[in-house]
Amino acid sequence: MRYITLIILLFSLTVHAQESKQFTIEGKIKNPTTLNLSNLKEFKSLSLDSMVVFNHLMQRKSSIKNIKGVLLKDVLSKIDIETASPKVLSEYYIVCTATDNYKVVFSWNELFNSETGKHVMILTAFDANPVKNEKGNIALISPTDEATGRRFVKGLSKITILQVN
Repeated sequence: MRYITLIILLFSLTVHAQESKQFTIEGKIKNPTTLNLSNLKEFKSLSLDSMVVFNHLMQRKSSIKNIKGVLLKDVLSKIDIETASPKVLSEYYIVCTATDNYKVVFSWNELFNSETGKHVMILTAFDANPVKNEKGNIALISPTDEATGRRFVKGLSKITILQVN
């Protein structure tokens, strides 16, 4: 009986460790910060009815519905980046990391100087089909990508702003 209790306890700790109710923003910025669902309510909210998630082979992987979120660029626009000149921002890139260490990358210009930036969302609520551990986690997705699953960060835990050396 003690072994079963121990297994249940370990399983619940593992599941809890994969949840993402907040994320940090760090890197070449003046003030590292942590944001949670309450903080994200301060930004303009967007909604999508549903979208299909395709893998790298363009095969349907899953779908998500009742999508609510905020634009990544709206959140990043509130962050003070360490730079001597706005011209240097073209050398910056953003790494979005999940709780399982999955990482995706965006360039600064991709988010702030292209159509893509008008769509990349930090998801605050969505329903996964089939329902998986993603429900209730903060996530990130680029809905205009063709292979949407490639930049679907389930369980967003960290955003790091870096400069090319």
